[in-house]
Amino acid sequence: MSADAENDRLPFEPKGKRQKSPKETAQPSAEKSVKPPKAMASKAPSQRKAKPYSREETSIPEVVSRRMLRRMLYFSGMPVILGVFVFFVSYVLIVQEIAVLPNVVVLLTTLACFGLSVVGLSYGALSASWEEGTLGSLVGFEQFQVNFGRLIGSWRQAREERRNSSSS
Repeated sequence: MSADAENDRLPFEPKGKRQKSPKETAQPSAEKSVKPPKAMASKAPSQRKAKPYSREETSIPEVVSRRMLRRMLYFSGMPVILGVFVFFVSYVLIVQEIAVLPNVVVLLTTLACFGLSVVGLSYGALSASWEEGTLGSLVGFEQFQVNFGRLIGSWRQAREERRNSSSS
């Protein structure tokens, strides 16, 4: 595998592609419309589906998943704590008559904090280094750019594969 193709692959993605079973390969349309008799319906050993990847090949390594979880907790937990804090502080300010705050301001501020928390979940997962041996930086902006590029690339590749398979 070339170095360029290696960089496009996710670190925890299986190295090889699964082989399509003979049934999935393109057949002339005349052969597709003819159904075999029931006596011949049993599949030959060579026509069985390819063995799926093992769990170890497709799962995210434990080190990477823990790193993602820590970042997700940090980047989503801080805005949640801030949202709860803003809600209680505004409650105290209103009840003690220290300040007059419109209900809409309190609502929008806490909703903004909770919305930022949802964005923090995605950023936490994408800003973690997906390579087992690399820790990444504190904020993880460089890793976010790399991982977001990988994510967009895999979406494009899947879309192209769907287009190619539906056109044949």
